[in-house]
Amino acid sequence: MPQPTNCLVNPLLTDLYQLTMAYAYWSNGRQDDAAVFDLFFRKPPFDGEFTVFAGLEEVLRLLESYRFTPDQIEYLKTVMPQCRAEFFDWLASLDTSAITVHAVPEGTLVFPRIPLLRVEGPLAATQLLETTLLTLVNYASLVATNAARFRLAAGPDKSLLEFGLRRAQGPDGGVSASLYTYLGGFDATSNVLAGKLYGIPVRGTHAHSYVQTFQSLSELPRTTLADAAGHEREFVTPVLDYRRRLGYQHTNSGELASFIAYAQAFPAGFLALVDTYDTIQSGIPNFLCVALALLDLGYTPVGIRLDSGDLAHLSNEARRMFTETARALDCDFSRVMIVASNEINEAVLLSLNNQGHAIDAFGIGTNLVTCQAQPALGCVYKLVAIQDDPRIKLSQEVGKITLPGPKDVYRIIGKDGYALLDLLVQAGEPAPRPGEKVLCRHPFNETKRVIVTPTEVVSLLQCVWDGQRTMAAKSPALVREYVKDQLIRTRKDHLRAINPTPYKVSVSQKLYEFLHELWLTEAPVSEME
Repeated sequence: MPQPTNCLVNPLLTDLYQLTMAYAYWSNGRQDDAAVFDLFFRKPPFDGEFTVFAGLEEVLRLLESYRFTPDQIEYLKTVMPQCRAEFFDWLASLDTSAITVHAVPEGTLVFPRIPLLRVEGPLAATQLLETTLLTLVNYASLVATNAARFRLAAGPDKSLLEFGLRRAQGPDGGVSASLYTYLGGFDATSNVLAGKLYGIPVRGTHAHSYVQTFQSLSELPRTTLADAAGHEREFVTPVLDYRRRLGYQHTNSGELASFIAYAQAFPAGFLALVDTYDTIQSGIPNFLCVALALLDLGYTPVGIRLDSGDLAHLSNEARRMFTETARALDCDFSRVMIVASNEINEAVLLSLNNQGHAIDAFGIGTNLVTCQAQPALGCVYKLVAIQDDPRIKLSQEVGKITLPGPKDVYRIIGKDGYALLDLLVQAGEPAPRPGEKVLCRHPFNETKRVIVTPTEVVSLLQCVWDGQRTMAAKSPALVREYVKDQLIRTRKDHLRAINPTPYKVSVSQKLYEFLHELWLTEAPVSEME
């Protein structure tokens, strides 16, 4: 049986008030009342208009393994000593076999009020899942969305590498970030454990400390390197010859020694960090000397990494130096990459595009995995029905009013192939049909309504758990491709970083009328004298 990736994900990963409510339900004989909860968010993150839904596979792993262990039960007895012994016997027997979950496919672009999960089953059991489900979905969706926004800002032809493990919020934050940034559009991670767990490509080169460990060429233990055909050849002498021919005798010799040693260790994967001492005066020249010697031995140098300074200027200058050297020495540097890192965020990517740069790949850590622009998504888990009786939560803030009852969700696709809007209907209500007009209403504003004629109708909520898993696990690579397709099928004005066009989330006429009828029924009538 698949277990949650993180061993901390178990029934105790919850807030105490979930357990106190469960005891209150149980002590009043209501633990088995039929309940329906919706998990959704009210506002997209990062001042944007979309969210990438993620975390579903971990939700299913939780449901598959959800059982209180004897040790956990004994601990709860010390936390809740006022509870009757029979309650703990009930907890020990609890599982998810009576629960049904409908979910949006992982990787789907989703919008406010759409139920990402619809959880149905016994009241106490569904209540106990609240906090754990939220912690599995909130960060996953937030960081996947952040990654998708970085991808949109960088463009489809740039490589994006996640370097965030050392800055993430703990080990799970680091591993989760590696997975969900990959789903959101990144190409690889520096996180070796995430590579093993999820099959994500792993990338990395060296740090400044590696360069600093060398002080002179005399520290090199050998001067040769086997060429691409396997024959041992002199290597240091050609490097120094190129240094002389190019007029780079005044570069930092310790840095050059470190590059030579690294090339000897990884001749087919030589990517050098060039800003330890001086990028233009030392780092790039030293790289060129070693790269030219590698070319002579049949290897293709990978490139350089810039980790400080004016990235636009330095990348353009590096590309100019590559081009001039290749022209002067009649060699091919067309595949040499320029990788940039150094506190890059979405705004930096957009700024670099405006300035013009020659960067091929970005290594991004802190601002990606910590979601610097917004630390939390804010998904909520709200009761929408009990014993087949729809429930509504009212608020003086209209945006916090819930949509009552179990609902289905349909994405309406227009004739241009893009999504027009999402339509929520009462569960069991006939689905919209392609070619037939349907009235779509704003849930709270009676004057906002539109008649649409779908070209295609996509049902978003699918049954993923009915006492047991009803869908096969999808690999992160497959989900990643699905996210990419979702971005292609969404209008660009909904995706843009600044002032995106609002995406319509509507309700059917039947759900609109039911919502407002229940609203009037439940809202107290004030009196005035």
